[in-house]
Amino acid sequence: MADVTILHNPRCSTSRHALATAGETGADAEVVEYLRHPLDEAALRGLLAKLEDEPGELVRRDPAFREAGLTDADVRTVDQVVAVLLAHPKLMQRPVLVRGDRAIIGRPRDRIAQFLAG
Repeated sequence: MADVTILHNPRCSTSRHALATAGETGADAEVVEYLRHPLDEAALRGLLAKLEDEPGELVRRDPAFREAGLTDADVRTVDQVVAVLLAHPKLMQRPVLVRGDRAIIGRPRDRIAQFLAG
């Protein structure tokens, strides 16, 4: 069993940094390319239950967020975040690191090494 699961987008430099950091620290990482294998509702709810960040932080606020007609008011609760990410998986923040019953968003980058060390 892997030490950590990394929800990864290979096009994201911060996500690639998380993989490199895991390799440097010797962490056994399971890599999940969440855009190729989107999380279902149960997996999203499980992730949000472990997330040390606020639920809404799991949703990227990029141009696609605005193009979808979303505002911060649309991603305040777990139910809202799940609905948005089911409809728009590419809006999920990345990378996300999961270990046991804890999960973090790997931003800023210095959180990654701290999480892997703990």
